[in-house]
Amino acid sequence: MKILLVEDDEFIGESIKDYLELQDNRVDYYSSPSKALEEVYPSHYDIFLLDINMPEMNGYEFYDELKRYASDVPVIFITAYSDMDHVEKAFEIGAADYIKKPFELKELELRIKRLVFKKTNSVKITDDYEFDVKNLKLFYKGEEVELTPNEKYFLEILVKNIGQVVDMETLKDYIWEEKSVCDNTLRTQVKKLRAKLKENFIKNVRGSGYKIEKQQ
Repeated sequence: MKILLVEDDEFIGESIKDYLELQDNRVDYYSSPSKALEEVYPSHYDIFLLDINMPEMNGYEFYDELKRYASDVPVIFITAYSDMDHVEKAFEIGAADYIKKPFELKELELRIKRLVFKKTNSVKITDDYEFDVKNLKLFYKGEEVELTPNEKYFLEILVKNIGQVVDMETLKDYIWEEKSVCDNTLRTQVKKLRAKLKENFIKNVRGSGYKIEKQQ
């Protein structure tokens, strides 16, 4: 699961990040909402965890920006506020959940799982292939196809943007994160992945990137 965490208290933010990464999640943590807006692709995430009381912009304003690109990604607001006005405001703008500080990290983990489990896990790619977006598993006629971690991330972002072209830079940033890789590295990975497939459902859009067509 890929999580966007924005929390201006760095001690709390790093604690949440470390804990969730121990549960095999990928967590992008920012203490600055403006920096997050400059760098992230909102639709790449499974869930947002947002503090409300931040100095640059509050969590509500930040979520309004995210919703323009990823209205279907659930958000949990994290806050020290306990009054009903803030709780009501959070749910009015579309919060899936609201957790008050201080809280146990295990409780946050359980709330995240509850929300993500509600989402459809499996996406049908072709008549014979489907991809489990929660567990990052590809199945052919019900049998799991063995994939490397990077192949899983590649399919994950294409499936999340099914029917749309995902450009080369976005793919490289998503798969390798902080590492700098060239286009040929990505092309080599795609070639190896295609060799494992009985159907070539990965389409190369020349000069742009890759896509998976949406089933009719």
